[in-house]
Parts: sequence; structure tokens; C-alpha cells
Amino acid sequence: MGGTAGTKTSRRLEVRSIDYVPLNERHGKVSHIGPLWFVSNAQIATLAVGLISITTGGNLVWSLIAIVLGVLIGTLFMAAHSSQGPQLGLPQMIQSRPQFGYLGALLVWLFAYLQYAGFNIFNTILAGEAIEKSVNLGAPNLWFWVVTIIAVIVALFGYDLIHAFERYLTYLTIAMLAVLTVTALVYLSVPADSFNLGGFHPVPFLGQLGVAAGYQISWAIYVSDYSRYLPAEGTRLRTFRWTFWGSALGGIWVMVLGAYIAASAGKNFDTIGSIKATADMLFPGFGSIALIVAALGLISVTALNMYGGSLTLISSIDSLREIRPTLRLRVITIAITAVISLVLANVASADFLTNFSDFLLLVLYFFIPWTAVNLTDYFIVRKGHYAIAEIFKPNGIYGRWGWPGIISYLVGFLVMIPFFSAGALFVGFIAQAMGGADISLFIGLPVSAGLYYLLTRHIDVAAETELAKAQAAELERAAHEHILP
Repeated sequence: MGGTAGTKTSRRLEVRSIDYVPLNERHGKVSHIGPLWFVSNAQIATLAVGLISITTGGNLVWSLIAIVLGVLIGTLFMAAHSSQGPQLGLPQMIQSRPQFGYLGALLVWLFAYLQYAGFNIFNTILAGEAIEKSVNLGAPNLWFWVVTIIAVIVALFGYDLIHAFERYLTYLTIAMLAVLTVTALVYLSVPADSFNLGGFHPVPFLGQLGVAAGYQISWAIYVSDYSRYLPAEGTRLRTFRWTFWGSALGGIWVMVLGAYIAASAGKNFDTIGSIKATADMLFPGFGSIALIVAALGLISVTALNMYGGSLTLISSIDSLREIRPTLRLRVITIAITAVISLVLANVASADFLTNFSDFLLLVLYFFIPWTAVNLTDYFIVRKGHYAIAEIFKPNGIYGRWGWPGIISYLVGFLVMIPFFSAGALFVGFIAQAMGGADISLFIGLPVSAGLYYLLTRHIDVAAETELAKAQAAELERAAHEHILP
């Protein structure tokens, strides 16, 4: 990175941020995407996602069905975004400019940054509590600092170290989860009606499906950040596959395990305590080992969020005032993101599970119309052809305000509001009439996608493609010199 061969960059701090990655810096194996997204999903925060149906009155079998369907639906969108990375060589959020405009993209970047900070609050809390309960030393607040500092270091070194960290952590995670799963199946018992297909209740089922899908879609805002350095030729479909199966398998495994443990524990379920108690049934001390491995997974995800939060913050600053993305700016924005998460983690409410459920639903609501617009533009309207140099120009062909994207986003969001069912925060009148069932996902996606397609029928994609070809050589030269066109 930063103008040097990619094979040695893991030994130094990454220089690139929101700028285009030139072809001569592309490196890595597509297969490394799988472990990264498996580990990112196979951690305690994901386990908590699998509890929603159980804690709201659903039985186990329908909870598991909702989890599998929700994860598969959400991961389709996430993996589609991931496949954009190798072809465009850009971070995910900067790719929103062709749809929303140079300034208009700030609309979604604000929500994206809130997501990074929000998830890091929860991840930091869980990791701190996991370490504290495993070593019985110090208060969780002390470990909040340790978790944050380690995550900052990983995020500062950047793309290559994040990939390597996640890849090696995969082996530990799979081993721990396999043993923990077998232990749960052997030693835990669930209620007699857990597998009764006649015990279907729509509200907990749809709530679980929506939260599982939302959790997967929430990765979409930065998934191509971790594929943008891959070689451009012949990698798009393989990137999709490795992202999809890595993320889906990690998410399904851990959410299903969480639902099973929660069904066994009933009202006594506690995210950290129940994991430790279950693991200790195999042999005393295994609970501490499981929590340490789980904490490492949370640290890795915290690093991902700091890295993505930094890119989003730099993108936002660049939209207001053109800047040159530098290493110093990366350091500052990662530090800001870390401080926000650390401070809020120390003052977060103790009612963790309720807040986490509501937060995931809010994330889903904000990013359903965005993902619909972005993917419709990429796969249907422009078919992956962008004049990348124009993305960095305030008065380029994509304009300062992308009204088709903005209108489609806002309309899609507005029509979803009556279908919202976000716990104690808000319940729309249609969701209320349906007993609290949430189907907003299936309303916002087609409305935003269909409207954007209709509003962009006039775009001259052929002309944009020709402009991209004309600018290609200059784009590569400027990017190699670390100068944005």
C-alpha cells in the first residue's frame, strides 16, 4: 500500500484510506475473504442476535428457521457489496457518491458512522466483561481500555494485518465453537415443546428474521473495504462466494448456538455467564478459555469498525473540504472513533440485550434503502462501470447531489415507517395492527430499488464507460503517486 508492493505492507502502517487502489498494488488471495467474515460473525455479539425470538416467546425450532432464513437473506446483499471491491478498488462508502452525489452521500455516511460507534460500544462491553470473567482480575472498565488499545493498533496497521489477524484466529474460533457446541448438545436440555412446529408465533419469528437479516446487512457498509486490494480480473464472483459462505456459516452457527443455550437457560440467561457456565460443564476452566477466544474475536471486529469508521469519517471530511488522505489523517480519525466508543462503553446502560436488539433494528431500517439503491445502481443501472476519477471531483459527472438516490432512499425509508417494530422505541401502526410483526425489510427494498431504477433511466452509461476508459491511465498514474485526480 501507499505505493509499495502489497506483499510487505503488513509490516508497516497502511497509508491508503479513501483513495483508489491502483492495479499494481492489488494482492492477496480471494480465499482469505472467507475466514475474515467467518470470524467477524462467529463471536459473542452475534450469539446475542440469536436470542431475540427465544426472549420474546418463540420456541426453538421456529427460532432456528428464522435465524437461517434471516442470515441467508441478509448475507446475499452483504456479499453482493463485497464483490464490488476488486472491480472498483474503493472503500464501500465512497462508492455511494455516484448514487447520492458528492455532498448527498453524507446522508448515509452519518448513519454509517453511528453504526461503527454503536457496534463498538457493544463489542467493547462484551469483550471487557468476557476477559474480566475469564481472568477474575480488575473491573470490566479496565479491560475496555485494553480491548480498545489492541484494536487501535490492528486498525492502524490496516488491511493486511486485519486479514492476517482474522485468518489465524479462524482456527482457534472453530476449535472453541466445535467443543462448545458439542458440550451444549450433551449437557444442556431444552423445553419439551422446543421442536414443536405447531408452536409458530409470527411476532417473535419475524422479529428474529428481521434482526438476523439486519445484522448481516449491517456489514454491507464496509464489506468491500476488505476486498478492494484484491486483483481486479476474475475475482468478482469468487469474492461473492467466499464472503457469502464465510459470513453465513459463521453467523448461523453462532446464532443457532445462542438460541439453543438461551432456550435451555430460560429467564436465567446471561450472555457472558451462560457461555462460561456451559463451557465449564465439559471441564472446569474451559469457560475461561472460551471467553478469551471470544474476546479476541470481539477485538478483531472492533478493529474492523475502527478501520471502517476512519474511512467514513475521512470521506465525510473530504465531501465538505477536499483533502489529501494521509497516514496522519488515518491516525487521527481512528483515534476519534476509538475515543467515542470507549467513552460511551463506560456509560452504556446495563440493559444490554434490549438495547442491542433495538439498535440492530435501527441499523436495518437505515440501511435497507441504501443497500437497495447501491446494488441497483451497480448491478442493474451501471453494471459495474464507473468513471472512478470523477468520484473524487466535487463538480464531476456525478454531481454534488444525486437526487435519484436521495429521493429513492427517503421514499423507501418513509414507506417502511408504518411497518417498523423496534421494541420500546417505536412501533408503526401497521406493525401494531399485526401484533408487532415487522416486515419493513420486504417493503423498503423493492420500493427503493424500483424507484431508483425508474429515476435513472436517462443515465448515459455508455458515455460514462467511455470517460472511464479515457481516464484509466491517468487514474493509475495518479493513484500510484498517491495523488487523487
